[in-house]
Amino acid sequence: MRKLVITTLTTVLALGVWTPTANAGSSDRAAPIRIAKVSYDGAGSDSGTNPSLNREWVAIKNTGSRAWQLRGWTLRDPAGHVFHFPRFKLRPGSNVKVHTGSGDRSPHHLYWGQGWYVWNNTGDRAVLRNRNGRLIDRCSWNDGNGTTNC
Repeated sequence: MRKLVITTLTTVLALGVWTPTANAGSSDRAAPIRIAKVSYDGAGSDSGTNPSLNREWVAIKNTGSRAWQLRGWTLRDPAGHVFHFPRFKLRPGSNVKVHTGSGDRSPHHLYWGQGWYVWNNTGDRAVLRNRNGRLIDRCSWNDGNGTTNC
């Protein structure tokens, strides 16, 4: 049986009948969802108040032509802080900011509910993974002006 499968696959490849695509095996692998920008040191002092915490955010953008359900996706840093996306649909061409503090969820704003800052001002990395744990995008920065385009 194994020889038959290998022979069939070899024949299909030789004839050019089958062409693998970028998203073979996972529809999320080729997701047009990207980390667009990070505000890791918002304007003003780091007072630990909720408005100050919410000046720290990660913008996630859908560069594709269809909406994506992000429920089960994660945004994390190397220190182990993990944001789990709730049931949330990101529309084509739209972005959503994941704020560190608390607030009322909307189509363009989600809130982590952390009591202290997540993103390090002197350098850090944001990692976005799909519901299967596959890497979708990441963005790193060093000490800078407080925001970075990814």
